[in-house]
Amino acid sequence: MKIKAIITGVTGMVGEGVLHECLNHKEVEQVLVLGRKSCGYTHPKLKEIVHANLYDLSSIESQLSNYNACYFCLGTTSIGKNEEEYTKISYTLTMHTASTLSKLNKDMTFCYVSGAGTSDTKKTMWSRVKSRTENDLIKLPFKQVFNFRPGYMQPTPGLKNSLSAYKYVGWLYPLFRLTMPGFVTTLKEVGLAMINATLHGYKINFIEVKDIISLSKK
Repeated sequence: MKIKAIITGVTGMVGEGVLHECLNHKEVEQVLVLGRKSCGYTHPKLKEIVHANLYDLSSIESQLSNYNACYFCLGTTSIGKNEEEYTKISYTLTMHTASTLSKLNKDMTFCYVSGAGTSDTKKTMWSRVKSRTENDLIKLPFKQVFNFRPGYMQPTPGLKNSLSAYKYVGWLYPLFRLTMPGFVTTLKEVGLAMINATLHGYKINFIEVKDIISLSKK
């Protein structure tokens, strides 16, 4: 099976990293980038749809079928947002996109970038919202749904959308990996894990850091 993937959030660090792995992977045949603005990349595998209102995909639905993977990397920080604002982006937008794609692509694997520590038993607002999103995604009629829960992600060298903070702490990555192995991965491992989950499946829906590392090596 060759992968035909839709990727969101490519103007952010995680989405760009996942795109990079897809464009360089022999099992990925085609990539459609969906976003509000252009990702700035050109590649023989790459097609792009720039769509201003991602809460209404009705006008572009005809272009979103015949794909077998979605790597949903679009997200936002909860800092400075109340629960309603954060829910609109992290839950409502994610579920709208996923519901549309599940209707159009019954054989699709949907990989959602959640976050380490997500749990419906925690009191933090972001964790509750992320957990609700994870659980409702699993109910949709996809072939497979995997909720990725990465922690610290070491950026892929040479990419342009790495968060500025990583420039100051990235040199500590070997120490992080040694002392916090359950919290630290590379962005390359995240991208490869999504690809391998699509190709080979995985035993559980909730993909913690240890699972990301394991999946990346398949």
